[in-house]
Amino acid sequence: MSAAERANRNRRSSRRRGTTADPVKSKTPHLRTVRETSAGGLVVDGLGGPEDKLCAALIGRTDRRGRLLWSLPKGHIEQGETAEQTAMREVAEETGIRGSVVASLGSIDYWFVTEGRRVHKTVHHYLMRSLGGELSDADIEVTEVAWVPLSELDSRLAYADERKLAEIAGQLIAEMGAAPVRETGAE
Repeated sequence: MSAAERANRNRRSSRRRGTTADPVKSKTPHLRTVRETSAGGLVVDGLGGPEDKLCAALIGRTDRRGRLLWSLPKGHIEQGETAEQTAMREVAEETGIRGSVVASLGSIDYWFVTEGRRVHKTVHHYLMRSLGGELSDADIEVTEVAWVPLSELDSRLAYADERKLAEIAGQLIAEMGAAPVRETGAE
């Protein structure tokens, strides 16, 4: 077999290999990537009081395997809302507790696939002071709600990135306790 014949044969076989691979690629659909932005918070009852009495409102959701996973309340930012406004609204909707933003805890971003699309989600989290209300799991997305002592957040929160935010919140709360308290209206 001449060199030219070998070259033609190799070219034909590589084309054949390429054609058999193409149908496999066409069976794997390309997922559309979308970006979503949400906000939520760690709403704490008892801020300004003894650290061992501080509790945070958490939500529990049942996953596909039937496990109850505890997390921070959060949801989509609606048009015209700031991230802080969304955090206050979502905490109230998902826990029944009204809160006000005290400080930013930072943002988390992650990827997941749902309904034939890849989602890149960013969630902005805030430390919030409880202003009242009653715990309620009335939101259809929530299975349970509970006040959890801050000292138990590390063992209760299901996601490592939220445990890190709880740690940041603990540091901020400790700094707030060490800072001189300004009383308003007293002169």
